[in-house]
Amino acid sequence: QVQLVQSGGGLVQAGGSLRLSCVASGRTNGGYVMAWFRQAPGQEREFVARISRSGDTTRYADSVKGRFTVSRVNAKNTVYLQMNSLKPEDTARYYCAAGPYESGFATPYNYWGQGTQVTVSS
Repeated sequence: QVQLVQSGGGLVQAGGSLRLSCVASGRTNGGYVMAWFRQAPGQEREFVARISRSGDTTRYADSVKGRFTVSRVNAKNTVYLQMNSLKPEDTARYYCAAGPYESGFATPYNYWGQGTQVTVSS
């Protein structure tokens, strides 16, 4: 079992920045692909970004490319999502996820954080 605990998020004005963190504990040996998803009220959960086990490879949704950066520090079992130039349409609950292989779909990810709210005001 792997537990994911998120922190960060909150309320920010458009154009501002926030950083989300996600710390993994439990059976993290071997590492996992880590990803971030988000879900706005009334909408389906959507892929935001993912990072490979080593951190060498990252992928982003087109809507956040150039504004968001995903990174990880394996020695700390932590993954980050740096969000810059935030827009009101980025408002959602953000979730980190851990899985065995890279995917832009939620299904392969076995473990999920509790979610953290990001609200961007215009």
